Amino acid sequence: MDLLPVEIKVNIEGDVAAALAALGGSHGAMTRRRIWFAEDRDGVEEGRVPLLEGGVIVRFRIGGESDDLTVKLRPCERESLVGRFAKPFEVEPTTYKIEEDWSVNGRMLAASLVRDHKPGALSGAVQQGADAAAPIDALQDQFVHACAPPARLDGLVALGPIRSTKVDDVPLDDLDVDLEVWSVAGLEFLEASIRVKPKDEDDAEELAARAERKQRKLQDAVRERGVKLSEDPESKTRRVLLALVGAGQS
Repeated sequence: MDLLPVEIKVNIEGDVAAALAALGGSHGAMTRRRIWFAEDRDGVEEGRVPLLEGGVIVRFRIGGESDDLTVKLRPCERESLVGRFAKPFEVEPTTYKIEEDWSVNGRMLAASLVRDHKPGALSGAVQQGADAAAPIDALQDQFVHACAPPARLDGLVALGPIRSTKVDDVPLDDLDVDLEVWSVAGLEFLEASIRVKPKDEDDAEELAARAERKQRKLQDAVRERGVKLSEDPESKTRRVLLALVGAGQS
């Protein structure tokens, strides 16, 4: 079975602006976007997030050079990724990725199908009262139907917006780190992330060992700059969605 890239993330809370500056992100080229997540409308009215609970994430990102709509399964099992979704592929305007996702929550597999859209093309779907499922294309629907069959991508409502500011490839010691701030509903997070790609000579054990070293380096590099890592075991996506549902921001 092919080895997969590893995305390693750490979350930072507290004074996010000061943390961003301490990590060198305040001088880079910033991409500002707005993010919405789609959830089951009936569930949201009951204060629940059924799609997320079932391991399905539907995310809209609007702004920058293009908009995009992502359907992601996280966590998932490699065996559940069947047919054409067993391996990554890229066919414009769609990219399908499978990777390991490492964080304070542990390690899990994530598969995501991202479709790029022209700027502004997704704006209507995230408006109040709109059908957030409308822009989901046939391939994304097929992905969920084949790999997470209990989930249904209809009757969705968009939750947001989350204000996102991202700076890519910030040098931190010998690492290239992506920094992204999320602000919404009284919450503010800074996420620092790196990706570890398999090398031709790697086996699973060597890739895992290298990723573990990089994970320690990332954590140490953040701490050495006086920035405290979040110890909250909940993912930022879950915390944000529950905050939005609680605030009625849809």
